[in-house]
Amino acid sequence: MSKVHNFCAGPCLLPDEVYRGAAEAVIDFNGSGLSILSISHRSKEFIAVLEEAQHLALSLLGLEGKGYSALFLQGGASMEFLRVPYNLMKTKAGYIDTGNWSSKAIAQAQAFGEVNVLASSKDRKYAYIPEGIVIPRGLDYVHYTSNNTIYGTQYRDVPQADCPIVCDMSSDIYSRVYDCDKIDLIYAGAQKNIGPAGLSVVLVRDSILGKSGRVLPQMMDYAEHIDKGSLYHTANVFAIYTSLLNLRWLDRLGGVEAIEKINNQKARTLYRAIDDLDYVVGLADVEYRSKMNVTFDFKEEQMKGIFDTMCAEANITNIKGHRVAGGYRASLYNALTQESVDALVGVLHEMKSKI
Repeated sequence: MSKVHNFCAGPCLLPDEVYRGAAEAVIDFNGSGLSILSISHRSKEFIAVLEEAQHLALSLLGLEGKGYSALFLQGGASMEFLRVPYNLMKTKAGYIDTGNWSSKAIAQAQAFGEVNVLASSKDRKYAYIPEGIVIPRGLDYVHYTSNNTIYGTQYRDVPQADCPIVCDMSSDIYSRVYDCDKIDLIYAGAQKNIGPAGLSVVLVRDSILGKSGRVLPQMMDYAEHIDKGSLYHTANVFAIYTSLLNLRWLDRLGGVEAIEKINNQKARTLYRAIDDLDYVVGLADVEYRSKMNVTFDFKEEQMKGIFDTMCAEANITNIKGHRVAGGYRASLYNALTQESVDALVGVLHEMKSKI
């Protein structure tokens, strides 16, 4: 079968060796005679998996030994929209609204106190990242989303504030070099650059916890999950093991420094085509373009049908934009190859002959 070029925004591609390793473990995990689906989450074999995953989750971002804990939890990033204010908000927090997911995080936080929307790019359909934000004193934390999967915009730097910084890094975690030690709590749904859907990874500076002044339900308490080593209840064993395989792959590759170079080249290739072709238009402002999620459209409606047909013929799939944004979206997560980007660019150029 010819190669399928999968640009899905999530669940996304994982490296082939990760698929093979996960598939082998389903049949026989590490020669144990047991499936990874059937081993105890408290067995010494799985504890070793979990501890290695926690180590790599921190070390790949330069956070190991800096007072952070790594948690592997369930519920995806949407659960963290709730856990963050539960754990950190005393009276008020600041949120920066740059897309659909930050808006959802804002809605959850409003149940816990005053939410100060510090800035929003909604006025131009989230095509840019707000700059020059004045962050007032007295906030319990500031929350932002580093990469906006739907609209294709991305932060270059970490916002500065005199309070803890919280970042939803679901769609660009482990994709680039970033000042993660300037962030006090990072959370990410696993299904972009980490592993299977349903898992969330939380990297939290321990010193910011325990200050909300409220009694927390144990399932919502980060400190409780740290104390229990991400084993408050039955862990998502398969998802954590698959995530470990992916983190090992990234580590062998050379870490975020190496993958950033690869990702930069993929993004350059596609954006160059978008800018060079007069019948294609990028949807995000140039200076805020995401290197993970490239959003674009065609200037004339009839070209969409041509493009859709040509993509199907070229085995290019999951290229449609999100339902709230329209257009097209090519997600260039870590495991997507340059070959797939070249195939997409080839289709965009070949469309000239169809006009």
